[in-house]
Amino acid sequence: MAMMDGIKRQLRSVIEWQNPDPDVLFMQWTENGDEIKNASKLIVGPGQGCIFVYEGQVKAVIEQQCMVNLQTDNVPFWTTIKKFMQFFVSEHKVGIYFYRKTKILDQKWGTTSLIKYQDPKYQFPIGLKAYGNYSYQIEDAQAFFVNIVGSHNQVGIDEFRKIISARVIQPISDYLAECGYSYADIDANREEIARGIAIKLAIVFRKLGFTIGDFRIEGTDFDDDTLRRINRIADLTAEAQAAQAVGLDYAKVQQLDAMREAARNESGAAGAGMGLGA
Repeated sequence: MAMMDGIKRQLRSVIEWQNPDPDVLFMQWTENGDEIKNASKLIVGPGQGCIFVYEGQVKAVIEQQCMVNLQTDNVPFWTTIKKFMQFFVSEHKVGIYFYRKTKILDQKWGTTSLIKYQDPKYQFPIGLKAYGNYSYQIEDAQAFFVNIVGSHNQVGIDEFRKIISARVIQPISDYLAECGYSYADIDANREEIARGIAIKLAIVFRKLGFTIGDFRIEGTDFDDDTLRRINRIADLTAEAQAAQAVGLDYAKVQQLDAMREAARNESGAAGAGMGLGA
């Protein structure tokens, strides 16, 4: 049995990513162990790319659809790898990774914690939640492998979505702090805010090996403390407008309210005294 296994390991093999799972973004080829066999063929299908890793370092990236005969074709990475391997057997194995080159569309994002910044108009702290969608695409496979994949043999789209959601908070916070939008202006300017945030995100994510596009903000919400402050501002504004409508300034209305409240308290205290006497 051991001899047959040894013979099988030396037979030619086809290295390809067949019927890739639509939910998988990056996957290590492990069909024939982690050795490249003599006379093997490498097939990179439409919308796919392939990375060769030796001892944890990326040695080559194939970005175009192709079929390569590893025994005869003049492929630069193959010459490099063969220098390290004797008769296609080595204690140092080669990692072969396939990745999806096509754009991943309509991905949902949502802030995992509050975005906090100072309201530039009313000067009180804002706690904001936001959600939306975006698309992305692997642009620099080597940077993506180093920064995202690491020692994992597979990265799924859902798993990667969590990574993006965790990284959007700081760029959004920075932009809202810089742009000067008060809480009341956010919904009316969501498209402009999304464009500004997308620029910041593009800079961050390009370093990680992928591009992000179609970034949109679909909705926002405030935390309870912020809502209490907003409601208080709305009440005071409504009172001030009502006072102006009847020809009084807001300070005069406040004085009248205080006098009515005092009178009400005096009447209540008097009534309580009479009841006590009775």
